Formats: sequence, C-alpha cells, structure tokens
Amino acid sequence: MAWIILAIAVVTEIIWALSLKWAQVQQTLAAATVPIALSFLNMWLLSLAMKGISAGTAYAVWTGLGAVGVIIGGIVLFGERVSAVQVGFMAMIVLGVVGTKVFAQG
Repeated sequence: MAWIILAIAVVTEIIWALSLKWAQVQQTLAAATVPIALSFLNMWLLSLAMKGISAGTAYAVWTGLGAVGVIIGGIVLFGERVSAVQVGFMAMIVLGVVGTKVFAQG
C-alpha cells in the first residue's frame, strides 16, 4: 500500500511543479492557490508513504520520478525542448529509481 501512496505522491508532485509554471502564465489568485494546496497534499502523501518505505528510498523515488515527469509534462504542456543527451540522463534517473525499488529493504 505504501508504494501505491508513493505513486500517487509522485503524480501529485508532477502536477504541483507544473502548476507553478501554469500559475505564472495565468497570474490569477485562483491559479496561485493551486500550487499551495497541492504542496500540502504532496507532503502529506509522501509522509504517509514513508510509514511503510524508508525515507531515503521514498524520497529518491519521489524526486527522481517527479523530475522526469515534470520534464515530460513541460514538453507536452508548454512545448519545452530537450536534447537527446537529456533524454539519456532521464533514462538513467528512471533506471536508478527502478533499482532503488527492486533492491529496497521491506
């Protein structure tokens, strides 16, 4: 169950980070409150996941997949560009996250 909660936290992290850019584009009070609300939800979900997963493992998975997800979201939603080298490094992040999950204790 902790891994499912962590997966939801990762998705929330991605949406939170992308909402920061969206808030800058919209520049309304409503758009500014979305990242604030998501940050509270995000931290709560991460803390719940850490009840069943070590802090280091949970944080590594959360930040790694969050970073890759934000890059992909930036490409899809905002037309941001990445180089082939960046894609290679993103693949290494995902490989590291998979290794962290596979070899996690408990």
